[in-house]
Amino acid sequence: MEARVGMAVEGGQRALNTSHGSVVDGSNRKFLQMGTVHQLLAGGIAGAFSKTCTAPLARLTILFQVQGMHSEVATLSKPSIMKEASRIVHEEGFRAFWKGNLVTIAHRLPYSAVSFYAYERYKNVLYGLIGENRRGNSSSDPLVHFIGGGLAGITAASATYPLDLVRTRLAAQRNSMYYRGISHAFSTICREEGILGLYKGLGATLLGVGPSIAISFSVYETLRSFWQSQRPNDSTVVVSLACGSLSGIASSTATFPLDLVRRRMQLEGAGGRARVYNTGLFGTFGYIIRTEGMRGLYRGILPEYYKVVPSVGIVFMTYETMKILLSGISRS
Repeated sequence: MEARVGMAVEGGQRALNTSHGSVVDGSNRKFLQMGTVHQLLAGGIAGAFSKTCTAPLARLTILFQVQGMHSEVATLSKPSIMKEASRIVHEEGFRAFWKGNLVTIAHRLPYSAVSFYAYERYKNVLYGLIGENRRGNSSSDPLVHFIGGGLAGITAASATYPLDLVRTRLAAQRNSMYYRGISHAFSTICREEGILGLYKGLGATLLGVGPSIAISFSVYETLRSFWQSQRPNDSTVVVSLACGSLSGIASSTATFPLDLVRRRMQLEGAGGRARVYNTGLFGTFGYIIRTEGMRGLYRGILPEYYKVVPSVGIVFMTYETMKILLSGISRS
């Protein structure tokens, strides 16, 4: 989600800057540095707010993804979003839709900071490798952005992965509360599973970063270019929102099995339960296909689809609003 949301915002902002003819020279270096801080803060707040708004759908996705992990497949009922939502309200209360959301927010802010910083550093290194005189070249820029974005995503995911794992375990809890909160989850996992327990499923996460960014980047840029060539007068916000949402759907469809395997591996050994998957990443894929069929790799895809459009829209609108507010504070 971070990749496609970032591209939607970056695409809209790039077009807006171009249309206003904005230029930053050496005399405005201080403004650029201040703008970078504001951009980072605005992006983090926008991402956290978006995830809070779509947390119910995110939790439904996780609950569907882990179905069958500790249950007989034959006894599994057909996934129903309304039925599961009603169960949560009846058994756990309405606030349960936001289980794990606090750690999600705690994960989003450093993730944004690391990915933003790493992306700029990787871009500088890559431009240095291909030659400074090629900076701005239309044939080299997409490759630099693609590779730099992929490396930044891998760096940010690795640095903040324990928070993502704790979030999954908190959100996957139903009636019995094995983990009482963020700090208790961290201490319990370290005590029972060791430090490496905080990195279960990292391989599936990193394996999914590249394809996710590649698909998001390709679909988003292709759709945006085609749309603007056919309807150049359409609103930049509308174009970015629509293309970002469609690229998100394409990326989710292609990489959802990896995300499902990641979630299940994150829950291995949680709450003292016995391990289910003992054969690594590819063995886990094979086990799920044998026991649940190919459809088992797409448990929870519907709520994932439903949250794509509002996620991109909320991030885009919040990001722009925060930039206006922060710019006003800076000028005053």
